[in-house]
Amino acid sequence: MSHHPPSPTPRPAVRPLLAIGVAILAVSTASIFIRFAQEQAPSLVIAAYRLSLATLILAPFSLAHHRPEIRQLLSRRTTLWLVVGSGVLLAFHFATWITSLQYTTVASSVVLVSTSPLWVALASPLLLREPLPAPVRLGMAITLIGGAVVGLSDSCQWVSTGLSCPSLSSFLAGKAFIGDLLALSGALFASGYLLIGRRLRPSVSLPAYTFLVYGIAAAVLLGIVAIAGQSLVGYPWLTYLLFLALALIPQLVGHSTFNWALRYLSAAYVSITLLGEPVGSTALAYAILGEIPSAFKLVGLALILAGIVVASKSGEQKKPVTGVAG
Repeated sequence: MSHHPPSPTPRPAVRPLLAIGVAILAVSTASIFIRFAQEQAPSLVIAAYRLSLATLILAPFSLAHHRPEIRQLLSRRTTLWLVVGSGVLLAFHFATWITSLQYTTVASSVVLVSTSPLWVALASPLLLREPLPAPVRLGMAITLIGGAVVGLSDSCQWVSTGLSCPSLSSFLAGKAFIGDLLALSGALFASGYLLIGRRLRPSVSLPAYTFLVYGIAAAVLLGIVAIAGQSLVGYPWLTYLLFLALALIPQLVGHSTFNWALRYLSAAYVSITLLGEPVGSTALAYAILGEIPSAFKLVGLALILAGIVVASKSGEQKKPVTGVAG
C-alpha cells in the first residue's frame, strides 16, 4: 500500500467500518483453523503452507504489476538485506506463535502475541530514533502486569485459602508456560518484522513488499521443515483445506483489509480495532473448542488489552504499527 498524502480521499465502495468488522472476523479464525490442523499436521508444516500458499496467491498480481519494483528492491544490497531480514523474522514469528497453540489456550496465545506493537514502540527510540511518549511507557507497564497475570492463570488456581501455585521449577517446566513463552517470542519476532516494515514501507508498495517477504518467510519455513525431517505430504484432504483457509482468510483477506482501511481511517483507530482479534479468537475458542477462560485470566487479558489501548493513544500522527498474529 503506497503512502497517501492527507489530501481528500475518494469515497470507497465499501464502508471502512464494515470492512474492519469483516477483517476482525477473518483474523480471529486463524487460531481455530490452526488448532484443527494441528490434529493432523506439525505446527511448522502449518506455518510453511500458510506462507507458501499466500505467496502463490499473490504471485500473479505482484509479478504482473510490480515486477520492475521487485527487481529494483532485489538489486540494491541494503533493501535486499532488509527484505530478507523481514522475511526471516516473519517466518520465526509464525513458527513460534503457531507452535504456542499446542501448549497454551487460544486466549493466552493470541493476546500475548498481540503485544508486538508495544515492543516496537519500546525499540523505536533505539533503532528508529523515535521518542517513547509517556502513554507508551504507561501502556507497557500495564501490559507487562497483565502478561504476568495471564502466565500465572495458566498454572495457578484460586482456592478457598487464596492463590495456589506450583513450585517455581514445576511452573517453568509446565506446558502452559512453554506456550506462553513461545507466544511472547512470536510477538518479539513480529516486532522486528514491523520495525523493518516501518523503514521500508513508505517507499515500497504493499503488493511488492508482501510478495517478497511472504516468499522469503515461506522459503525459510520450508527449509526448517526439511531440517526437522517433517513431511509436506500425506495429510487428509481436510487438512489441506485448512492450510488454504489460513492463507486466504486471515492472511490475505484479514491483513489486506486492515491495510486498505488505513487509507480512510486513522492509524490509531485501526490499531485499536486490531484488539478485536484476541476478543474474537477467545469467543470462537469458547464456542467451538470449549475453552472457557477463568476470571483470573480474564483480568490479565483485560490488562493487556487496556495497556495496548493506552499506548496507542500516542500514535495518531505516527506511521501504523499493526499486529500480525492472526
